Amino acid sequence: MMKLRIGRFSYSNLFPLFFMLDSEADCSSYEFIEGVPSELNRKIRQGEIDVSPSSSIEYLRNQELYDLIPNHSISSRGPVGSIFLFSKRPIETLDGLTVLTTSQSETSVVLLHIILTKFYNIFCHLMPTSEPIASALRSHEAYLLIGDDALTEALKWPGLHIYDLGDLWYKNTGLPSVFALWIARRQCCMDRPGLLERFREDLDRAKDRALRDLPAVAAVSPLRHVLTQEELVAYWKGISFDFGQEHRQGLDLFSRYARQLGLM
Repeated sequence: MMKLRIGRFSYSNLFPLFFMLDSEADCSSYEFIEGVPSELNRKIRQGEIDVSPSSSIEYLRNQELYDLIPNHSISSRGPVGSIFLFSKRPIETLDGLTVLTTSQSETSVVLLHIILTKFYNIFCHLMPTSEPIASALRSHEAYLLIGDDALTEALKWPGLHIYDLGDLWYKNTGLPSVFALWIARRQCCMDRPGLLERFREDLDRAKDRALRDLPAVAAVSPLRHVLTQEELVAYWKGISFDFGQEHRQGLDLFSRYARQLGLM
């Protein structure tokens, strides 16, 4: 039987769930394919994988292709802890300037555009780059970074203004930021409904088990030599892995703003 091809973030935000999937579930019917969000978005869109945690903007732009995996997301009600705008000047003074953005993310770039335009009434040219932050900030005033790079770089730049995009969104809307959703290609849902349902059950159990035992997960995290156990647990507790009514409201508002700004 063909295996279910599952996208896997190479970031620590979903490490607890994938660790528990590896440890607790029978994964013999699954093939995990690693990548950053922008890569996984492309792969699931092109049918190279069947199920994935993918950028919210990917789901919103191509809803006809996908079904949501219920009750799962990467969201935050306030600071998310790994999506930062590093700036040499206050954010409200960036009007008219070029802001560099990671090439690994799509939702975060759209979110930054919304925040700058809707909440600060300023316009910046957002330019993707793979350049390291140290060299990038020699020539530009601000840089959007996500994932483990953002987590670790935030410890190294005490002189910069560092803005958490989840925090800026929540302060201005009172709603969660929904950065990623678990989605399945609709064709996969029709071709292998039993296998997909089994994965959904495994994912539910992995989430419940991970959230009950975050200190044990932190003890084996790849970032355990960079962040303390307490810091890792606090980071994961700041993430909402659910997707309920309030998350849907946050996603709908994000979608509405993105459409208004021509970003869909």
